[in-house]
Amino acid sequence: MFVLARAITYATFFVGFILIALPERVINASGVSAPVTAGAWHIAGIIVGGFGAVLATSCILTFVFIGRGTPAPFDPPQRLVNRGPYAILRNPMYLGAAIAMTGAALYYQSLGLAGYVAAFLIVTHLFVIGYEEPTLRRMFGREYEDYCRQTRRWLPRRATT
Repeated sequence: MFVLARAITYATFFVGFILIALPERVINASGVSAPVTAGAWHIAGIIVGGFGAVLATSCILTFVFIGRGTPAPFDPPQRLVNRGPYAILRNPMYLGAAIAMTGAALYYQSLGLAGYVAAFLIVTHLFVIGYEEPTLRRMFGREYEDYCRQTRRWLPRRATT
């Protein structure tokens, strides 16, 4: 249970800052305000944002219950997390966060927020290849190498029939 409490605490700070506070500043700076009525773009944004939030949340829970750790780099999992959403992609949590923010960009019809999502993905990619993957190779060795061969970083493999 203590691992779950740590994961919720870290996720709250990450989500609160990177996925709510900074995007809110982008929206406010661009002069965009919440819509008075809900049109197709707004409904699409809610659906896309909800999907991203569910994906990111499921990743956090997978870290806790499968990996016995948190997504935070300073409190990593004790086991390689390669099940749940991680069986399909190596980085579904980052993708879930980007999808959630894309939903917000659709909802607010904000190009500024869409640009923030693009910057988030670029910075995340650099973090993944520069820090996260080398660290996981050191921590989990051959198990991680095998996982990398079987599971793509950002896009799932096409199903073969």
